[in-house]
Amino acid sequence: MRISIRARFALVCGIVTTLLGLLVVTISYMVVRQTLEPRDGLLRPAHVLPKAINETLYPNDWKYSLAVERAAHVRAVYQRDTLNNVRLIGGLAALGFGLVGTGVGWRAAGYVLRPVTKATETARRVAQSHDLTERIAYSGPKDEIKELADIFDTMLGRLARSFDGQRRFVANASHELRTPLTINRTLVDVAVRRPDATEDVKRLGESLLLVNARHERLIDGLLALAEGEQTILNLQPFDLTDVVEHVMDQGAKEAEEREIALHRLLDTAPASGDPVLLERLVQNLVENAIRHNHPGGEVWVTTRQRADQVELVVANTGLAVPAYEIETIFQPFRRLHGDRLNSERGSGLGLSIVRVIAEAHRGTVIARPREEGGLTVTVELPIAAQPSG
Repeated sequence: MRISIRARFALVCGIVTTLLGLLVVTISYMVVRQTLEPRDGLLRPAHVLPKAINETLYPNDWKYSLAVERAAHVRAVYQRDTLNNVRLIGGLAALGFGLVGTGVGWRAAGYVLRPVTKATETARRVAQSHDLTERIAYSGPKDEIKELADIFDTMLGRLARSFDGQRRFVANASHELRTPLTINRTLVDVAVRRPDATEDVKRLGESLLLVNARHERLIDGLLALAEGEQTILNLQPFDLTDVVEHVMDQGAKEAEEREIALHRLLDTAPASGDPVLLERLVQNLVENAIRHNHPGGEVWVTTRQRADQVELVVANTGLAVPAYEIETIFQPFRRLHGDRLNSERGSGLGLSIVRVIAEAHRGTVIARPREEGGLTVTVELPIAAQPSG
């Protein structure tokens, strides 16, 4: 059971107040009891009344003894009733003070923890909206709470600068890494197409083009992985089905070359996010399903809406995947079935990019092995907010 700090503080105040009240009641009880204890001579009427009156009232000893016993009984009853009242009324008063202490502690804790509550709400808004420009800006006295709020504001500032620097790095790296590869591809392609190029030069050029293409895919994958880890700030509503149809149209030629049958079961799926990144997610899933398959295999792609989520399911035939290997395929540069040196099947970043992009959109990715071989990958994304009015 989760109990807030405020509730715990209030309970502690109530318990302490109750214990102090019970301690006061106990001391009062001991004092009253000691005061009411009988002492020598107090029950003898001869010490209270003059001797003549005493002899007149009690001429016989048995009457005198009876009067003493009756006085002792009355005193015992009075002592018992008094102590019972002290216990009952004192105990109820202690419990009442405990309840009052709990209420006062609750109000005091709310006042003391108000800056912490504000910091928590700010952190929650930053986590949900990814707006690192927001600050707590606590203006209270210079105490521990203000120190905590200032440290949190400083941390947000550093995170904002770090994310901005990472975005600039990704943009610069995209240009600096792709430019030389593009130049190399162009030079090799020109050399291969020269009329006087020998067969050895052409074979070498084709090999170099394959290596260059693999490097381009690797760099594109790394950049997509870095971009996917960025915060998705500009959420755009769109139909995920349109993206899936576009990707499958692009992959139809490769599927035909590999003799893979593509099956589409597409329903309306209103999503919200970055269409470019989500297109890359769908492209990686479809390419994996085609390339990690066998000739004559099949691929099923499904989109649908379920409650407050949209669902993309990509299933394919192929080699059996052990259940204990499912998690490893989402790690960068991890391949199955000895595909480490097979550049045609990718660089080992496909599903890593899928997971990063899905998590950047507050979605999830789940992969399950099929009994007949191959995988079923399910991506769940938040549904697009419906316009009000």
